[in-house]
Amino acid sequence: MDEVHLRSLTPSVLGILVRRGADFAAAEDAVQDALVEAVRVWPADPPRDPKGWLVTVAWRKFLDATRADAARRRREDLHEEQPPPGPAPAVDDTLQLYFLCAHPSLTPSSAVALTLRAVGGLTTRQIAQAYLVPEATMAQRISRAKRTVSTVRLDRPGDVATVLRVLYLVFNEGYSGDIDLAAEAIRLTRQLAAAIDHPEVAGLLALMLLHHARRPARTAPDGSLVPLAEQDRGRWDTAAIAEGIRILQAALARDRLGEFQAQAAIAALHADAPTAEETDWVQIVEWYDELARLTDSPVVRLNRAVAVGEADGPRAGLAALDALDASLPRRTAVAAYLHERDGDLATAARLYAEAAHKAPDLAERDHLTRQAARLNSRLRR
Repeated sequence: MDEVHLRSLTPSVLGILVRRGADFAAAEDAVQDALVEAVRVWPADPPRDPKGWLVTVAWRKFLDATRADAARRRREDLHEEQPPPGPAPAVDDTLQLYFLCAHPSLTPSSAVALTLRAVGGLTTRQIAQAYLVPEATMAQRISRAKRTVSTVRLDRPGDVATVLRVLYLVFNEGYSGDIDLAAEAIRLTRQLAAAIDHPEVAGLLALMLLHHARRPARTAPDGSLVPLAEQDRGRWDTAAIAEGIRILQAALARDRLGEFQAQAAIAALHADAPTAEETDWVQIVEWYDELARLTDSPVVRLNRAVAVGEADGPRAGLAALDALDASLPRRTAVAAYLHERDGDLATAARLYAEAAHKAPDLAERDHLTRQAARLNSRLRR
């Protein structure tokens, strides 16, 4: 069965799930997961009843997602949304589950994906977006990881680096996505920092605290995004910033630099600036150079291009941007910003509109659409 015929079954399968009691959005996610599984399985083992197969698999995936969401909500109920400073509360078993899912028999990327899906409560689509890969690729990766751990004893926990990567991605999804997991990630990282004396654990905790401190100012009353340069810094949590900087300084003093410490140093420079204009962009570029050396990440190089544009001018930023793949997420939005800084409003407006179509969530799409409209209004005057 080709993909067109496969997707033609989607409305009826979706309707069956809704009639069974699934809410529409969750049913849509479950059906999409089932379609991805069908694309993987059917070429080698086509079912006799395609629609029945899809209903069975989609319903199972809906139940799995519902259970994972219920578990996540139970964990969120353990703490208030704004995590308090100081020692971590009594340890539950969640952190241990993170270590068990990061099993040595799995590759680090598979362990992270499995943990995010099984323990973190993220959807396959959200995990794929975090890893910049197609949803079908991530679904296959998670399925392989599940098959692998089903054949081994979960008596050997994974390494700290893998668990840190999971906590980092959980925090990022909670900080910018549609599921609030940021405070849960901070809670677990506090537990890990209390149990393990490791500079990168401290670096990750500092990074989370510094980003979370700015959270109240990230959105306007109507829910729209507020860029960092326009945020009301009086709304930032100064206690969390002070704690994050103190933890970071202690970690850096050990002279065992890692990527989370470098990211936290960048966040600290933003948090320490009284105004956006007083931000030490030259030092931020230097930290991005360190971070690029440690990770060789295209996302790091994209953020570095922004910093270069602020430190050395927009044309220098555009030159740094030219070296990056045009398909890199948010590259178009960065190009729009730098072209606006350079005075090319027509190009910037076009790129903002293009970036809005590629935006991963509604809030970002609305923000970019407003930016394009603002510039087009100026051009018509």
